Amino acid sequence: MNINFEYKDVSASKRLENMVLERLTKLEDKYDFIVTCDVYLKKENTSSPQTGLICEIRVNIPGATLFAGSNSGSLEASIAKATSDVKSQLQRKKEKMQMH
Repeated sequence: MNINFEYKDVSASKRLENMVLERLTKLEDKYDFIVTCDVYLKKENTSSPQTGLICEIRVNIPGATLFAGSNSGSLEASIAKATSDVKSQLQRKKEKMQMH
């Protein structure tokens, strides 16, 4: 699996990349049909301290592209929510594949 990171208004961080890598590697172990992942870490100007740090994950699998995004007050929380959303989408996709 190939993982690409893109940052917008957020400084690159090995700690955040390692956090994402750890979570996506666990997903790849369970769902071996993942081809590539694109991870976007962004900062958005908002008036609320509970939002503004965004993590978006695009997962390419054969025949489809899955997408999940999360907006919260910390990148760590956004990463956790986005990877959790991707996991549930992958689970549904795997169940559909097993039915056919």
